[in-house]
Formats: sequence, C-alpha cells, structure tokens
Amino acid sequence: MERRTFVQASLAGACAAVSGEALAVDGKPEGCDFFELRTYQIKAAKEAALDRYLQKAFIPAVKRLGSGPVGVFVEKGTDDGLKVYVIIVHPTGEAAATLASRLAADDEYQKAAKDFLAARADDPIYTRNESSLLAGIEGLPKLEKTDSSRPRLFNLRIYESHNERANLKKIEMFNKGELAIFKRVGLTPVLFGQALIGSAMPNLTYLLVFPDEAGRKASWDKFRVDADWLKIKAIPEYADKEIVSKITNIIMTPASYSEI
Repeated sequence: MERRTFVQASLAGACAAVSGEALAVDGKPEGCDFFELRTYQIKAAKEAALDRYLQKAFIPAVKRLGSGPVGVFVEKGTDDGLKVYVIIVHPTGEAAATLASRLAADDEYQKAAKDFLAARADDPIYTRNESSLLAGIEGLPKLEKTDSSRPRLFNLRIYESHNERANLKKIEMFNKGELAIFKRVGLTPVLFGQALIGSAMPNLTYLLVFPDEAGRKASWDKFRVDADWLKIKAIPEYADKEIVSKITNIIMTPASYSEI
C-alpha cells in the first residue's frame, strides 16, 4: 500500500476509534470534524506578511477546496517574536491528508501565495512551523461556531499524558461529565480533539472562548469550586497525577479576519 493511501485509510477510521461513532457505508467516519493545528513562530516584523498570506491566499484556497472554517490567533511574545496559531477544520481525514498536494496543484492559490512562497532563506516569513492533527471527541465531535463579530478571547489548552491509556482516560473524563460542567460554568468550548499526529503525543487539545480576560478568570474560578467538579476529580482513576503529565495553557486573541 502506498504511504499516502495508508495515511488516508488510517485517518478515515480515526474519528470512529476516538468517539465510538459508527462508520458510514463508504468507510469514512460520521459525526466528527478533524482539526489541523498549525503553529507559526515568527518575528514581530513578519506578522503583516503572514497575515496577507493567510487572509488573501491560504484561507480562500482552503475554503475553495472544501475545508474550513479557518481560525487565526495570536499569542503575543517578546517585542521581537510571537506565535500565530492557525486552526483548519476538515470534514474528513482524507481532506486533511491531501490538503498540501491539492494546494500545490491549485493555480489560483499559487498565484495568490507567490510572495509568501518566494521568501528567501536569509529572510524567511517564519522561523518554525509545527503541525498536529486532531479528531473531535464523542462529547464535542464538531466545531462549536463562535460569533466572529463580537470581541472574544481564546484559551488553548493541551493535556499531555504519559501513555495512550491515560490519554483515553482523560478523554473519558471529559465525555462523562467534565465537559458538561465546563459548559455550565462558562468555560465555553469551541473544539476538543485527540491528537492523531503531531508533537507531545499523546495529548488532548481543546479551545475555549470568552468575552474577555475578566470573563476567563471568573469562569475558571467558578469551575474550581464547582461541587460536581470536586466529586469527579476525587475519583482515583481520574486524578491528574495518574492521567495528565503536563498542561500547556495559551491565551490568544483572534486576527481580524479569523473565521473562528
């Protein structure tokens, strides 16, 4: 089996394996989105160039090719650097696996992305670009759309586990109760995905949205003292020390053209 065919076949069954959903008659999973998370590390002076590429070339091409919406978010760093996170929503694993080759064959994209693709080695747009692919979990299989016309703040969190069993137990914890508590206390979910490909494996990655920083802090404070949460966290098999080895917490603001 060719590598590309093998990857597509593996991704086709990923959503069903993660969420327990049934497969459609063509073998593709029903009921969940696939989320591609890209992280661009750039110098502050290159932010405008990356914005032009994403807004004018990349996002229009992704949507034309049948995927999307696409979210673009910025985590401010030092005066000389920052990180830009791009989330692409794909309807199938195959769409995610073949995006790069389809972009390479798309003349309209190649024309619009000409300046970005022609960046010189001694003057790159970005210094590093990392990617991971996530599959929606049973409790939140698809993207929850946000109102892009209103001010909003995003919280990206990555829960790493020491092995696959622990990773699945943390996902189970969300599916069986923690996610419902999140929604009730104002930790509004946008997506929850188990990492299929990427760094820091295995992990569960999720994105929350808030109106502002005050709202974010208030919701987390409410969650920490919630009676149902205290009951769940007291269950030995759900203790953080047993199933979570590291938590990465990222606060981001959306780009003006972000679709999420």
